[in-house]
Amino acid sequence: MNPSKKSEMKKIPGTIYVLGWISLFSDVSSEMIYPLIPLFLTSVLGQGAFALGIIEGIAEATASIFKIVSGIWTDKTRRRKPFILAGYGLAGLARPLIGLAGHWVAVLALRFTDRVGKGIRTSPRDALIADVAAPEQLGAAYGVQRSMDHAGAVMGPLIAGGLLMFMDLTLRQVFLMAAIPALLCFSVAAFNLKEPPVPKANPAAQPIGLTGWNRLSKGFKFFLLTVFVFTLGNSTDAFLILRLGEVGVPAGWVAVLWSVHHIVKMIANYYGGKLSDKIGHRVQLGLGWAIYALIYLSFAAVDSPEGLIGAFIAYGVYFGFAEPSEKALVAQLAPPELRGSAFGYFHFAIGLAALPASLVFGIIWKTWGAPTAFLTGAALALTACGMLALGKFPKASDLVGCSPQGQ
Repeated sequence: MNPSKKSEMKKIPGTIYVLGWISLFSDVSSEMIYPLIPLFLTSVLGQGAFALGIIEGIAEATASIFKIVSGIWTDKTRRRKPFILAGYGLAGLARPLIGLAGHWVAVLALRFTDRVGKGIRTSPRDALIADVAAPEQLGAAYGVQRSMDHAGAVMGPLIAGGLLMFMDLTLRQVFLMAAIPALLCFSVAAFNLKEPPVPKANPAAQPIGLTGWNRLSKGFKFFLLTVFVFTLGNSTDAFLILRLGEVGVPAGWVAVLWSVHHIVKMIANYYGGKLSDKIGHRVQLGLGWAIYALIYLSFAAVDSPEGLIGAFIAYGVYFGFAEPSEKALVAQLAPPELRGSAFGYFHFAIGLAALPASLVFGIIWKTWGAPTAFLTGAALALTACGMLALGKFPKASDLVGCSPQGQ
């Protein structure tokens, strides 16, 4: 290994890698189950799209709401680890129990609990990354965490597929086996995760709560608006898969492409995070959204299976440009005592826009066809790019409290 690269890797605090391993084990557990839930509902519980829609709609809305709650709460207590432990523990306990469900309502209750856990942990985890990472390495820090998260998303379905095909386990048994990586996730969080010393409270910065919104900068709020506009055009990836099937890509190849997609996301996040620190988070995010627009334009204009397969693989690059830089910008634009709240609002803005995004996309597809739907998504992404370019954000050097709380 190049000595300069080795020294660069050492600069990233160990806490980031611990959070990465936690995310990896959690995603292995989650992705062993999540892709199989539709099959479980239909083949085991005798339900269909209606039950699936209710379950997933309530689950995702729940996660969005709790991300705000946990973000505000973690700022009030000035602690991160208890929320991270509770969130991963709750999800890890509930998720495998889906294997014991005898009715779709039980699946709903367990998915609800799983998403409560996700909501509790996400904002405090993202805030902790900003707490321990130096300002000049925020992109790399979020890139490492997201890269390891996507590695778990690659491994989970492969493990589940192996258990089903080669060990002849049932769906229920596979779900129960997901408790093993969930236990590893919680163990790493409980015994290896450390947070920096809690700084003394600043009386002038109190109280923290819903009123904390008023203390966040106009630049941050405008950034949330741009994220909201982009997300309105960021429909579920299921539509990309549907389009692949429409042009004749076989189902077996779709499954392979999904794994390749996550591998590209994993690699792109690792290197994209480092690049973001060099060229600027705002510039890289704009490039990421532009890549997204190009991919959607391709899905609108290209009809050949080979062309859309190439576009779908390239789609993973967008995540590497966007995910680390988005979170780094949130961390930059919020003071340390409001980082949790800022990430809560960020995740809520995404969740709020995601609710109508897929619904509107589906309506446009049904009414005017797939190309029009993808063109609409591309247009919203380009609009967000323009807003990002025109928005007035403070320079990193002008922000108060950018330095980490500890290493």
